Amino acid sequence: MNTLFRSPLSALRVLPFVLGAVAALTASAQVARNAVRQSVGGIDLVVMKTGVQEVVTIRGSLAAGDSLSPDTNPALADLTGGMLDKGTTKHDKYAIAQLLGDVGANISFSTGPSSLNINGKCLKKDLPLVISLIAEQLRTPAFSPEEFAKLKKQFAGQYRRQLDDTDFRADDAYTRAIYPAGHPNRQAPGPELLAGAEKTTLDDVKAFYAKYYGPVTLRLVLVGDVDPAAAQGEVAKGFAGWTGGDKAPKPAPARAGGVDAARDQNVFMPEKTNVSVVWGQPTGLRYADTDTLALRVGTAALGSGFTGRLMANVRDKEGLTYGIGSYVAGDTFVDGDWRIQGNFAPAMLEKGIESTKRQLTEWYKNGITDAELAQRKTGMAGTYKVGLSTTAGMAGTILATLNRELDLAFIDTYPARVGALTKEQVNGAIKKHLDPEKMVIIKAGTVPGAK
Repeated sequence: MNTLFRSPLSALRVLPFVLGAVAALTASAQVARNAVRQSVGGIDLVVMKTGVQEVVTIRGSLAAGDSLSPDTNPALADLTGGMLDKGTTKHDKYAIAQLLGDVGANISFSTGPSSLNINGKCLKKDLPLVISLIAEQLRTPAFSPEEFAKLKKQFAGQYRRQLDDTDFRADDAYTRAIYPAGHPNRQAPGPELLAGAEKTTLDDVKAFYAKYYGPVTLRLVLVGDVDPAAAQGEVAKGFAGWTGGDKAPKPAPARAGGVDAARDQNVFMPEKTNVSVVWGQPTGLRYADTDTLALRVGTAALGSGFTGRLMANVRDKEGLTYGIGSYVAGDTFVDGDWRIQGNFAPAMLEKGIESTKRQLTEWYKNGITDAELAQRKTGMAGTYKVGLSTTAGMAGTILATLNRELDLAFIDTYPARVGALTKEQVNGAIKKHLDPEKMVIIKAGTVPGAK
């Protein structure tokens, strides 16, 4: 099932000696040279053997995300994806769990705005079993009426619990304030989602599955102690004869001013000890676009970790927030958005927003400094290399790169691309794609004076 909103506010702080060690590990990785990419039965398959022993990580995606649900039933993609691990025509869910548990392997599925996501991990010797089970679950879900009835209740219960979370409620309202109807990053209103889940039938799920599931949009990435030829053979065997799938349409980019919505919105939640704030606008950019890296470097200077301006001033200097940061989101498959996200005690909310606005205004008006540029370029390149030092990190990066419609060589050249950015490019991207006057601010929680 879809995990819905998860806040990426936390930042990674990397020590110099770790960077050195990781640089040594990744310098010889050369993804474009060592990764083997091939179409196998219509599936976009990438296999990369690394120095890790015995372990293989699997990442995959399929264009069957929430954005493909009909307007009349925004829960349909979620419920369809949720049935994949509820048993197949060959094994019930308990048998599958035992098969995986006996060898210490795992497989999971989740639904995001634009894709069904596939995750797996196993020992080298068990890869044939895991590939066959992934294929079985994708190709022949049982669609048990009993399991479907349970899933609908679980889905509604999980969603209602999230409605009590201030971060979720702020993000939820924010997406509808900045993205137009039909945009994949726009979340459906809670009542519509719950009503859709309630009325969904098993026939609806089967029809959605029949239309969107198939090899046409399936990508699989295998990284670790894996032989490319052997992996290709297992994928070919497991998915032999599978057909179908449909590419998702590309929506028009959200405009900078967002939709025709109030620029200042409150989501009142009584008896909360904090107020979650999301403040930002659409960028109109996909990750592959020219200005993306420059905007991300500038954004990191404003609000990434404890050395960003927001934490250094709004939290550490003035003591007005539990945590605050800025980042770019939602730009892998479609254009995304830029945002500041923070949490404030109700009594500190007004002062906290004023302090945040001062930092935003100064950053937007005067840009970042030479020292900030150097620090962020080093930090971003180092963090990227750290991410490639595990099989999970490498597999996830390869999959994201493909979904961003970038060549695998981008992974190898990322540090150099970041390192080549100039202060003029960074500050120019900030001015070109952002405008504080067009930003929306959402406050969710026990907002003083709100109802």
